[in-house]
Amino acid sequence: ADAVRVVRESGLPNRTDAMFTSVEGEWDEVMDVVRRAVAAVEARAPRVSLVLKADIRPGVTDGLTSKLETVERHLSR
Repeated sequence: ADAVRVVRESGLPNRTDAMFTSVEGEWDEVMDVVRRAVAAVEARAPRVSLVLKADIRPGVTDGLTSKLETVERHLSR
């Protein structure tokens, strides 16, 4: 919850589901949020586990929403 709070308070587009929290933005600003989220967990726990996956696509914005819209469009056919 502490890590998710940091992500949500960052102001960057984000989505949390049962498995992951996704964050969208420029590399440096996203990595800063990741660093702060890890620090928030470190402050309360002796161990932090982090899985990081990056989808780097210059010029793409609103990927969190547009990817889902594309899937839904294909499903409705």
